[in-house]
Amino acid sequence: MAAKLFLASSNPGKLAEFRVLAKDSQILLGLDLLPGFDSLPAFEESAPTFAENSAGKALYYSQLTHEAVIADDSGLVVPSLDGRPGVQSARYAGPDATSAQRIEKLLGEMAGKNADERAAHFVCALSVVKQNRALIVITARADGEILQSQRGEGGFGYDPVFYFPPLRKTFAELTPGEKNQYSHRGKAFRRLLSVLPDVL
Repeated sequence: MAAKLFLASSNPGKLAEFRVLAKDSQILLGLDLLPGFDSLPAFEESAPTFAENSAGKALYYSQLTHEAVIADDSGLVVPSLDGRPGVQSARYAGPDATSAQRIEKLLGEMAGKNADERAAHFVCALSVVKQNRALIVITARADGEILQSQRGEGGFGYDPVFYFPPLRKTFAELTPGEKNQYSHRGKAFRRLLSVLPDVL
């Protein structure tokens, strides 16, 4: 089956990541950045859940094309911090903060927390919309814990402090293949690919 998806993003790195995940599927998938993405005001991700933000973003940007649009929302959830950073993960330390500043704030809030209090999970929600109709909303998670200091040079965002016990590594220490296999985004995208032929 051949399918066409436009990614609601202007980030070529995110596109490359999804293309790698799609390469191993049985679907002949054309995946490109959404033309005209930057012509619209940025979608305000103000909903309380990743799934709602993902679906809202896909619906919003679907006005630019008659083809199917995929959008994601993802972030880090720490139950002992009442779920923070959560849907505010990218804006946790302010709208213009760097990843280093977000990690610094997280580690500051985690100070004094031990054992089970350091449990955390990444969440990814993916939505596919075509002609203003939601076709798929899928979520997945990866469980781990927050270290007291950073480890690893790879990844991005909170990866250097997110320890993944099954591999005894932080997400920043994983190879690209390992991360695609175990990450929240990898899991969500594989689930999406498994149902995509039934809805497009």
